[in-house]
Amino acid sequence: MAKEISTIGVLTSGGDAPGMNAAIRAVVRKACASGKRVKGIRRGYQGLLEEDIIDMDRQSVSDIIDTGGTILFTARCAEFRTEEGQKKGAEICRKHHIDGLVVIGGDGSFAGAQKLANLGINTVGVPGTIDLDIACTEYTIGFDTAVNTAMQAIDKVRDTSTSHERCSIIEVMGRNAGYIALWCGIANGAEDILIPEQYDYDEQKIINNIIESRKRGKKHHIIINAEGIGHSTSMAKRIEAATGVETRATILGYMQRGGSPSCQDRVYATMMGALAVDLLCEGKSNRVVGYKNGEFKDFDINEALGMNKGVDPYMIDVSKAMAK
Repeated sequence: MAKEISTIGVLTSGGDAPGMNAAIRAVVRKACASGKRVKGIRRGYQGLLEEDIIDMDRQSVSDIIDTGGTILFTARCAEFRTEEGQKKGAEICRKHHIDGLVVIGGDGSFAGAQKLANLGINTVGVPGTIDLDIACTEYTIGFDTAVNTAMQAIDKVRDTSTSHERCSIIEVMGRNAGYIALWCGIANGAEDILIPEQYDYDEQKIINNIIESRKRGKKHHIIINAEGIGHSTSMAKRIEAATGVETRATILGYMQRGGSPSCQDRVYATMMGALAVDLLCEGKSNRVVGYKNGEFKDFDINEALGMNKGVDPYMIDVSKAMAK
């Protein structure tokens, strides 16, 4: 029979994502409703090792569902990647009577959760990353807000690009995944979309596209460039030299991580945070919450980390058809 959980800890780790606060709120309030004590761990695994741990209750998470960032802060922690750091983290959890832990973050955060689970701390991961790159789930907290933030910014860049008859290379975030770039490329009607999953680094194709577009009378040329490819500024210089078309690079950067989360991010984060608490109360550990085929589900962390995720080839085909 599984040991009953009495105290649930919650932390956010890795890059921040809009909707993390909604997930924290859900964890705290669902745990309180289930009669559990709650501990907030600030600054992720770094804060765990430094015992930056606070008591939380329903009032602690009032008026945060609409705010970006994370009230628990976040950090990356090299020490926690070591066996000694992981053992220290598990001992600190036991010292503070944390027998269940919710980790909100990406795949790197889940790897840490997996290590704690192996050391006897019941752990559940909640996918919080704008990159949408966790293979077991069709949705990650923050993606919807980030992609809409980027889309709106690109609309504005296109206005001035048209006015000046420019080519604009707009670089979006996503780490080594191209989901933000692909979605924005389709939503913004980009002429070229460069994503790590399928870019062949043949700039001559882009140059030819720009020249052909000008011959057809097009006044602008929008290239959405994924962070995993990068080098947008140097690319702009090469394209301008080859085409004679004024070319500018815009790197949207960290604005994509901020802002008030969308309705979807608030609702899905709430559902995922609540399910994580339910799983811990059932005595489950080493799990990841996800959304698949219209349902909120849980997966084994080991299996989740071993999955590969690719972009939908049909979306790529459609994006190319739309650009012609």
